[in-house]
Amino acid sequence: MRLSTVILPIHRWSEGQQVWRRAEEFGFHAAYTYDHLSWRSFRDEPWFGSVPTLTAAACATERIRLGTLVTSPNFRHPVTLAKELITLDDVSGGRLTLGIGAGGVGFDATAMGQEAWSAKERAARFGEFTGLLDELLRNGATTREGEYYSAVEVRNVPGCVQSPRVPFYVAATGPRGLRLAAEYGQGWVTYGDPRGPADVPVEQAPEVIARQIGKLTAACEAAGRDVGELEKVLLQGSTAEKPLRSVDAFVDWAGRYRELGITELVVHWPVPDSIFESDLAVFEKIATEGLAQLG
Repeated sequence: MRLSTVILPIHRWSEGQQVWRRAEEFGFHAAYTYDHLSWRSFRDEPWFGSVPTLTAAACATERIRLGTLVTSPNFRHPVTLAKELITLDDVSGGRLTLGIGAGGVGFDATAMGQEAWSAKERAARFGEFTGLLDELLRNGATTREGEYYSAVEVRNVPGCVQSPRVPFYVAATGPRGLRLAAEYGQGWVTYGDPRGPADVPVEQAPEVIARQIGKLTAACEAAGRDVGELEKVLLQGSTAEKPLRSVDAFVDWAGRYRELGITELVVHWPVPDSIFESDLAVFEKIATEGLAQLG
């Protein structure tokens, strides 16, 4: 099992670079950030762009993997995104992971003046978006006409550092998204029950993940893939569970999900006076000692 962190893009870089360097010093496998224009309770607070933040982080670190959790079609197009990802993969020396999802109905969904898409259209767009992005990142030249997204003689040279492309970690719980994870994903991401993960009793939270893994397994079997080929990533912070209260709480939490087959846990870097507030000293101890105590 691996342990990673999410660093919100809320810091001016004079401060933020130290946070990303500390994440590497703590020994996290990866450091991700949210790819939003603004987000929930942070909407009227500082919030920077994910790709420039990750590019700066790539220059400030040497070993830690970097990525988004998650990028969506809400305000992005595969053609321009592919160019940014290829550049970021190059700057980072092949340390980039793309977390990708269908997006939701928050601020990003209407920021560019469009009506919020229905769940059906969001799923359809996500499928087309992912397929085209996969093609753009694999090929030097791409032409494809789609219902929502097209590319005309698009050149992406020299392509990704990683082969055959930057890995996709697909966030999905529904059948169409799970099929995309099985078809395109090198990893799968969940944060709990999408209908309201914070409302699920603590003792039932692992059952939700177990059912999702079962559905992912079925989707992989239907696609002719071994579900063991995919990393299974759990993003902490959306359930009533409190694994960052202490090292013991973390070890209990991590152990439950390791038994279910989760291969990577992602915890939020502490943000004072927010829903992600936690003790930095405890957090550091969890980062440096937590997994070792699992045995």
